[in-house]
Amino acid sequence: MIQSKVAGVGKYIPEKTVTNDELSQIMDTSDAWIQERTGIKERHYAKRYEESSTTLAYNAAKIAIERAGITAKDIDFIVFATITPDYYFPGCGVLLQRMFDMNEIPALDIRNQCSGFVYALSIADQFIKTGTYKNVLVIGAEVHSFGLDFSNAGRNITVIFGDGAGAIVLQPTEKPGQGVLSAHLHSDGKNAEILSMLNPGFHCGVWLPEDQKPVKSDKPYADVFINQEQIAKHDFYPQMDGQAVFKKAVEKFPEVIMEALTRNNLETSDLALLVPHQANLRICQFVQHKMKLRDDQIFVNIQKYGNTTAASIPIALCEAWEEGRIKEGDLVCLASFGSGFTWGSALIRW
Repeated sequence: MIQSKVAGVGKYIPEKTVTNDELSQIMDTSDAWIQERTGIKERHYAKRYEESSTTLAYNAAKIAIERAGITAKDIDFIVFATITPDYYFPGCGVLLQRMFDMNEIPALDIRNQCSGFVYALSIADQFIKTGTYKNVLVIGAEVHSFGLDFSNAGRNITVIFGDGAGAIVLQPTEKPGQGVLSAHLHSDGKNAEILSMLNPGFHCGVWLPEDQKPVKSDKPYADVFINQEQIAKHDFYPQMDGQAVFKKAVEKFPEVIMEALTRNNLETSDLALLVPHQANLRICQFVQHKMKLRDDQIFVNIQKYGNTTAASIPIALCEAWEEGRIKEGDLVCLASFGSGFTWGSALIRW
């Protein structure tokens, strides 16, 4: 039976480090306030006009490809997860294919926010298991810093996010018990706007309550995509009800982790490492406590990088492997929760 194994991992973190103290110089916040609520001490920002989600992904992918013992020409499928694409369209997958000068392979872009990498991994896993592809490059990359509100109005969200990229190469394996054992994906769109970025977009206010609908205009239709009203209201920035997100996350994280373990007749004691999406240190701590995991059974690096959404799991996975915390035969669980809401988990025997 063919399974998909992680053959190579890589990450790339932009050079520029931005501390909490630096952010407190441009908005009304403080290092103590940020650490108390998020656990974040610093994050990294890409170089404006020089870097993008695709260029970060390229640097991470080079490492993953080399560690997998192949070349870029051997890659036969790209699955690229990001919510900060270089262009509105086309997606980053084809741009990455161009940067590597790969063959005319398919490139799929995933828009599942914080759950993007788990969704992307699940898709890649199916293509490997069916024998369709043999070297699948799975990417999570984000450049949040170019689209955040650095005024006091946006401080609660801006302090959370950072930039970075992580990559893995999936390959087939017939070794019994090795590879991706199962993946579990979910969504619930009832409260989609609780964590969202509504504009620019083509919705024209369809989903908004009456008191929030844009002023009707007799101007050309293109005016609904970008207009002065949206600009005046700062509608081009992410928005979040932090308490509502936290409440849902601490419910769904343990649930989807146990779903994976139960499917494979395993217990939390069997886990060598849980690699959760790095959304908030408090969420990670809550999940660890609820699932009664030891400190050595969970990997957290949000203190250094902030929330890099789709990139956070592959960055953490790579860092854990580089530190020797993941070895052959270890049981590793990836889990995520984010905007949509979407959430998921994947259980891997390394």
